[in-house]
Amino acid sequence: MNLFYNICILLYKNALWCFSLFNTKAKEIVKNQRNLIQKIQSSTKGEKNIVWFHAASLGEFEQGKSVIKIYKKKNPNHKILLSFYSPSGYNNIKNSELADWVFYLPHDTKKNAKFIAKNIKPIKVIFIKSEFWFNYIREMYKENIPIYFISSIFRKEQYFFQFYGKWFAKQLQKASYLFVQNAESEKLLNSINIKNVKVVGDSRLETVLDNAKEEYINKIVQGFCENRKILIAGSTWKNDLHLFENLDYKIIIAPHELDHIDTIKKIKNSVLLSDCKIENCNKFNVLIIDEIGVLSKIYRYADIAYIGGGFGKGIHNCLEAAVYNIPVIFGPNYQKFKEAKEFISLGIAKSVNNPNEFRNAMSNFEKLNIKQISKDYFKKKIGASETITQYI
Repeated sequence: MNLFYNICILLYKNALWCFSLFNTKAKEIVKNQRNLIQKIQSSTKGEKNIVWFHAASLGEFEQGKSVIKIYKKKNPNHKILLSFYSPSGYNNIKNSELADWVFYLPHDTKKNAKFIAKNIKPIKVIFIKSEFWFNYIREMYKENIPIYFISSIFRKEQYFFQFYGKWFAKQLQKASYLFVQNAESEKLLNSINIKNVKVVGDSRLETVLDNAKEEYINKIVQGFCENRKILIAGSTWKNDLHLFENLDYKIIIAPHELDHIDTIKKIKNSVLLSDCKIENCNKFNVLIIDEIGVLSKIYRYADIAYIGGGFGKGIHNCLEAAVYNIPVIFGPNYQKFKEAKEFISLGIAKSVNNPNEFRNAMSNFEKLNIKQISKDYFKKKIGASETITQYI
């Protein structure tokens, strides 16, 4: 199985290169992988007490952000190396003061993993959520470097729990600790003889609460929203847009990928945030956010939020909207997201399948005051980040 895994990594590298010939995102990854090991070595040369955090993308980073903040306060002499797989994480965080270095993740080859373990020599490694890179795990383990997984969720359909998953399960056993979001994940891991597990919840809650507390004023968005009911549709895809027709709301749309903007611009009476002026922003009915990294702050202007992705592979982050104590609506594919199911059970969220259900959900939420229920939810759930840092 080890040989099979390494063949898959090699095939993936070659496929990514081919894909980069016509895909911008893949092209950026390939470009930034060049001489990456040497760049990491040069930047960290002579440094000690390096703690390596890794997230797939910006969304997963949000689950690690509060952990990194607390860890830095407790360990001011340690250096934070933060890596990303995706450009969405790297491009938005590369200049952050939260980490001492920010890089892409070098491909999980045996050679790369061995080099980082023996030459960069992190004193501990923290993988966020579902980043299972088995060469890195094995080489860190060989060098007695502690490995942690935080905010992870496991499901019985995953390969760890299948008849062919013994090798993968054995690699997970090398982790010093796995911090999971729910009891089901703990039970599944225990079933494959992984006992060093602790249920702590989702560390992203502290991050979204911090975001909500930060002062943020956007005069253009304020002017657009003035004296009107506001729907903010965040992380939307093309197949979400059919829901937003004939609404008695002003709408702010933030696409998941900026290359969707051309489609959204076709909506009548719409304007890009970058083109909008304070003196005329109120005359438009649809404001399109063409800036990365502001959505989590702009949700504070909403009366109701829609979270995109539910008509595709799955919804995006609904916590960063719900933290403002507003109702949340999303499409039918939400079952993999614990907080979405909890919100529905509490009556502060609704899943919809079509425009008619969407309008009905909005109408029902107009009659409800869900603020206290939402506040109580977040108050009850916080604490994961603090617990994690007590162990790592």
